[in-house]
Amino acid sequence: MKNSRVIGIDPGFGRLGWGVVELKGRVVCPIAYGCIETPVKMDLGERLLILETKLGKVLADFQPQLAAVEELFFAKNAKTAMGVAQARGVILLTLKKTKVKILEFKPVEVKQAVTGYGRAEKKQVQAMVQKLLGIKKVVKPDDAADALALALAGGTAGRWSKMVQ
Repeated sequence: MKNSRVIGIDPGFGRLGWGVVELKGRVVCPIAYGCIETPVKMDLGERLLILETKLGKVLADFQPQLAAVEELFFAKNAKTAMGVAQARGVILLTLKKTKVKILEFKPVEVKQAVTGYGRAEKKQVQAMVQKLLGIKKVVKPDDAADALALALAGGTAGRWSKMVQ
């Protein structure tokens, strides 16, 4: 049985969270996580180019078979929502170009998969990510913790078994 990797991606244009987990036998292990950040004062197009380039490098370095990407949810700030939507488009395009299978999750679905409760608080999700992955310290920044939660959600519900066949 080969090992299976899932990358979780928490979209953003100022900070994009990513986290890679791997199924080794019956154990899910954290491989790497972090954030891709772009300069606030930079032109949006340049920021999106940075996201594409750096995400492409993460994908090349860790070679996941599956990507779990958070769907957009209602945002109060329309300008921010537009930027995140554009970043999400770059993410999906980059994943397609690298032929990584994409699954999309609503925040409530990620919370349900990780904690068993779709309305769990952010701190509860972070605590479960730590526990499930055996990580001793709090994962920072929050975007990276959210990405690891997405990766766990992507690998659940029988998806691991489909990936390793």
